[in-house]
Amino acid sequence: MGTASLASPAPKTRMRSVFRRLEVRMVLLAAVIAICLSMLSPYFLTQSNIFNMLDQSVVIGIVAVGMTFVILTGGIDLSVGSVAGLTGIILGLALREMPIVPAIMLAVAAGAAIGLISGLLIHLFGLAAFVVTLGMMAIARSLAYILSGQTAISDIPEAMQQIVYTTVFGIPTNVLFLLALYVAAWLYLTYTKGGRTIYAVGSNREAARAAGLNTLFYSVLPYVLSGALSAVAITFSISQLLSADPLMGNAMELDTIAAVVIGGASLYGGRGSVIGTLIGVFIMVMIRNGLNLMGVSPFWQGSAIGTIIIVALLAERLVSSRVER
Repeated sequence: MGTASLASPAPKTRMRSVFRRLEVRMVLLAAVIAICLSMLSPYFLTQSNIFNMLDQSVVIGIVAVGMTFVILTGGIDLSVGSVAGLTGIILGLALREMPIVPAIMLAVAAGAAIGLISGLLIHLFGLAAFVVTLGMMAIARSLAYILSGQTAISDIPEAMQQIVYTTVFGIPTNVLFLLALYVAAWLYLTYTKGGRTIYAVGSNREAARAAGLNTLFYSVLPYVLSGALSAVAITFSISQLLSADPLMGNAMELDTIAAVVIGGASLYGGRGSVIGTLIGVFIMVMIRNGLNLMGVSPFWQGSAIGTIIIVALLAERLVSSRVER
């Protein structure tokens, strides 16, 4: 009888163990937000609006993967929006001279190069990530205006729309790409030495270096990924609009960082997951979509979203502290 009780933990203990998982709590939070918004707007849970929200999740969701890698190392990348705008202009100009695939590869390479420069300045020369990426944000946006001649590039080939408007089993290819990207990122962070090193760098860089880990490479790599994925994300946006504007990606860094932090990542590094980030992206998109359906003025949406973010983070902190006791 005593052995049986030791072998099978009490239901209360099992429930607490399950609820301790951050992803479970984030799913519950997303469900509560969805229920509240569905009660406030009858159009929220319609099939067309659900597909609309999935479509809206793609661009921010792709950039958020790179931002998650950066934040896991204890860094920050404020340049993602401007890098997206610049690489979008590079893509638009390249499409005038070369086929679609090489043009996309050029834009992604440009984004990765910008991330490489930022990463080296931060981790090779010891500059502050906030300052470096803030400076890179200004440089990239300025170059976007210069290269575009301060006008949108609208002669994008219509064949680009195949990237977003084709479907597989009824699911848009851009949504499938987003899900595949998150699966790949989760597998990398969970099951590879590189993923474990990124967590180790964020938790204690000096201890990771003393253990013989290549801290420089795995500190710079997230910035390279962040820049490259910013270019990938804006490619999907350009494919939908058939236009590249130097203002593209404006304020993208705010939504992206918010999604990662709402998803449970610590800004101090070493804690977080891409699954949490994906849920955070969906939460951000649901909130914006719900506010639009309710006719909330865009001027008030920033205040509403900011308040919800702070309340969500405070609630998560309080619940975390209680569950971990």
